[in-house]
This record gives sequence, C-alpha cells and structure tokens, in this order.
Amino acid sequence: MPSAISSDEWDLPRLKASIGFEDDYQYLASDDQDTEFFDVKFYPYGDASHDPVFAAVSKKHVVIYRLSSKANPPYELVQLFRDDDKEALNCSCTWTKDPETEVPYLCVAGRDAKIKVYDVVHGKLVKVLVGHGGEINDLATCPTNFLLIASASEDTTVRIWSLDPAHSKQPCVCLLAGEGHSSGLLTVAFHNSGRYVLSAGHDNVICLWTLPNLPPESNGQNPPKPIVIHYPHFFTSEVHSGIVDCVAFFGDLVLSRACHEDIIVLWRIEGFSSHDPPPEISEAPTTSDTERLTRSAFAPATASACPPQYTRLLEFWTPHCGHQFYLRFKLFHDKDKHPVLAFGNAKAMIFFWDLARLGSYHDFISEVRDPARDKSQPINRPGWLAPINHRHKGDAVSKLKDAVSDRESVASGRTGSVDVETHVDPNTNYSQETLESWELKYDMTRVEEPIRAHAQSSITVKDFVGRQVAWSAGGDWCVVVGSKNLAIILQRWAKKDRADDKDKKPSQDRQT
Repeated sequence: MPSAISSDEWDLPRLKASIGFEDDYQYLASDDQDTEFFDVKFYPYGDASHDPVFAAVSKKHVVIYRLSSKANPPYELVQLFRDDDKEALNCSCTWTKDPETEVPYLCVAGRDAKIKVYDVVHGKLVKVLVGHGGEINDLATCPTNFLLIASASEDTTVRIWSLDPAHSKQPCVCLLAGEGHSSGLLTVAFHNSGRYVLSAGHDNVICLWTLPNLPPESNGQNPPKPIVIHYPHFFTSEVHSGIVDCVAFFGDLVLSRACHEDIIVLWRIEGFSSHDPPPEISEAPTTSDTERLTRSAFAPATASACPPQYTRLLEFWTPHCGHQFYLRFKLFHDKDKHPVLAFGNAKAMIFFWDLARLGSYHDFISEVRDPARDKSQPINRPGWLAPINHRHKGDAVSKLKDAVSDRESVASGRTGSVDVETHVDPNTNYSQETLESWELKYDMTRVEEPIRAHAQSSITVKDFVGRQVAWSAGGDWCVVVGSKNLAIILQRWAKKDRADDKDKKPSQDRQT
C-alpha cells in the first residue's frame, strides 16, 4: 500500500503578488518600444535562513528584489541600476561572487556581445568580458565553481570564462566551437558535476560538450590561449524540429523545449553517465558522416550497427505558445524535495508539474489494478488524485460538503480511501472519466501523449508572455518574468490565511 506523504511535500506554488516595473521607453530607440524582462535568477549562495533575493534583467536595467513571507507586499526593491551603453539591449544574467570578499556579483549580457559583471551591493560595474562576435543570449554559472561562467552567443559558440584572478590576463579559458552548431545559440546549461555543458539554438541542434581541465594560471606576460573544443561528444537534430530555446540537465537526463511544438521533452542520452570518467577529446564523433542526424561518443555507431543513441522518455504539454520563442522552463531539483517543473506560456498561464506525483500515481494505480487485492478493503489515495464525481444540481448541501472536502484534501495533500462512483470500471472502482483524466496528468507509459500540468495559475494581465522562471534555493518561491515588465511572484508552503483566500479571485490561481 502506498505510504501517506506529508501534506507540505505535495504543495505547488500559488499566486502571491505581481510586480510592475518601471518601463524602459525613454531608454529605447523609437523603433523598439517593446518592454519586457527576459531573465530572472535567484541568488544561490545566501544563508538558507535569510530571505531570498532575485535579479530580473530587462533591455536597459537590472532590478534586485528581496522576498519575505512576513511582509505585505512580500517584496522589497533593494537595488536598481541601468546599462547606459548605447548598443546594450540585455537579455540574460547569472550570479557569482567576489572570490575574496564574497560580495554578490551579477553577470549581465545581451546584444552588445559583452558580459558585464556588477557588484550588486554597490550597483557598480567591476569587470567587462569581451570576446564573442555576436549577441549573447544566455549565461550560466558552473555549480561546482562559481568563478566559471558559460555564455551562449549568436556567433555559434559557447565560451567558458574564469573570474579567478589567476586568469585575469586571459579570462576566456575554453571555447566550444567549430563543428557543433551552424547557427546562433539561445541556451546553455551546466551539469551538476560541472564537467558537462549543453547548448542549443536556431539550428534545432542540441550538443553535449565535455569540459577539459582548465589551463594553468595566466599571470605571466604570455597567458595560455583558450582551449578550443571543436567537436561535442553528443550531437542531435532529431529531438526537436524547431528552434531550441531552453535546455537543462535533470540528473543525467535532459529536458529541452523548441518553439512551435508546445511540449517540453524529457530524454536520455544512451550510454551517458556522469559517474563514468569523462571521455577524451579524441573520442568525440566528427562530422565525417554528415548523413547522421545524431552522433554520440557514448553509444557510437559502427559500419555494421547503429544502436539507439537517445531515448524520448516523457513529454509535458505547454499549450498556447504560438510563434513565440525564448520561452524558458525551470526545474527545481533538490535531493530532499520533490522535483518540480515550471513554465510560463504566451497566454498568461503558468504551469507546474510535480515529477514525484508520476511515481506515486504509478504505485497507486498498480495497487488498484492488482487482480489479487482484497476489493473490500480501501486503498490509500493521495489527496491530489481527486475522483470526478457528477452531482445532482439540486443537492446543494451535498455539493457544498463535497466541494469543501475536495478543496481541503487537494490543498493539504491528505490521503483518502477509494470512492465509489457511478458508471465505474468494475476492475478499479473508478469511473472511466476519472481514470482518463488521471492518465492525462500522471501516466508515464504513454510517451506519445504529453502530460498535462498538475497545477496552473492564470494571470489577469492579458497576453502576458512568461519568458523565464526562477526558483529560490529552498523551492518555496517561484518567480516568472516576461512581457509588460511584469514579475509574477508565487509561493508554496506558506501559512494559509483564510482571510486572504476569501479575497483571492478564483481565476487568479487554479490548482488542478
């Protein structure tokens, strides 16, 4: 019998507040009047007991906010600074810190192909990294070394930069280029080990690169040149048919999204394991066989055989994205908490998937369908797995009681026993309608059927486009930024205030 899980673990974020930022019109050219935020990141190095801080980046300015569940409103502006460079239109950011003082630094980049490193405490520019030949569309910080920054550019390359004073003469320590991509890049992501990097962009291609050992200190007169990696250890143009604007690791698995497809795909690179020694540079497959849409050092093809080189595992449905690209999901992944995937679409909706529910549903439904079980005994059912019950319109008292019971059960995550419904499947005690609705959200066996969101929030601002999602380090706050210079603040595990719940419009936050 599936064990009951404590209620808080199943909570998904609910709308808490929204922030409308100062518009940028006066800082933009007359032909570029579109104001929106393109990136948001929480500071990852703070004390867990402190209130979380996030940065949001628009074309001409950066704002830093602190969140607190004890304040009303729950946010406080702590810093704002502008990029006055004429050519600057920024779209990406990532956090790091001073290697000596540990003062928080924020790296910001965009159209002018520069990475600007700001001291956010004092709001001043401390360093500029130059080298890319085109717009920088994404930045990421190495999870095992906060002094390493990866940048993805329109010049088709990923550069690895070191902020270590030992590399001050030549901060670009590695260049991932050559035969990986043929068009501009939009997204880059580190593996948790810090040894592997994913990249993707306009050419529909996703590459996995293995980082080499860094060059030695470069304080001399002739610092070593950046290490150039010409070939990725994995290359594919088969997973997606459109522009790939977001990639991420989920352990050793990969999550990726392309515009026009309305799905996020979870897939596996066959043979890849971060527990194995990193492959040598010489093991990377070359482009000698241009007919292959997928090339891999982890499951190499031979003249006589071509083993599966990747496997699609799951798809998550992200409707109403339209022609938009540069829409980015974010996975909260902590070893002690449920992994939760979040995404904002182009129609003012924010979607959440609790990946732990997929396994819990599998265990529950397996027990329900066990032919050997004693059907006279109830089965513990997670509260978020609510049956569909159609009630008579005139039975107002019954309807009210059931609505309150269902709402409290879903909110708390309590478990319940099997309900007896009309028109039930005799083998499961659940109606076919209920089983089909559950399968759409939780069934992992139908790879071709995208999994519907487990919860969704509707934003009242019409046609809000959610460009980027960020999670606080503890997973209790989620921020979505995008068009109209708007930031949406969502929270979970908050103490529930019934008075606040009464004032909240149902359309603002719908848990399903």
